[in-house]
Amino acid sequence: MEMNVPVIGLAGYSGSGKTTFLEKLIAELKRRGYRVGVIKHTHHQVEFDQPGTDTWRHSRAGADVVALAAPNGVSLVRNFESEPGPEKVISMIDEVDVIIIEGYKRGKWPKIEVFRSGMTERPVIPAEELLAVVSDAPQSAGVPRFGLDDAVGTAGLIERVILKKL
Repeated sequence: MEMNVPVIGLAGYSGSGKTTFLEKLIAELKRRGYRVGVIKHTHHQVEFDQPGTDTWRHSRAGADVVALAAPNGVSLVRNFESEPGPEKVISMIDEVDVIIIEGYKRGKWPKIEVFRSGMTERPVIPAEELLAVVSDAPQSAGVPRFGLDDAVGTAGLIERVILKKL
């Protein structure tokens, strides 16, 4: 799959600390001047709008795409007949330096595994896709390991390996 913007996956099971770590990583990458896109994949049905609003009514009337433009940004809801694959979602994001995906564990891009001690399940990540492990537990995966609070170290690795800047 050809991608213009580098993509990094954040893989881990519920309760591992992915979202908390991702918040810190986004803030650190932003501090370093990068534009960051994030994709959160879920298997659950989600209500994208508040019932009763104009945009909700437009969507319910059958609009395929509804955009809400405001002074501080644009919110876009696009309906699909079936769940879009990661490539489709990635192609919808532009004007960023890196895209971080939380979910889509099977995608073929570099991944950072987030694992908390005491958890019994870990995602199975092919060795060639594993960029680093973020954990409070020792590991021997042969890749860099960072603590659950070490967004600075992780961002440095992303810069050196993925964004190719020193």
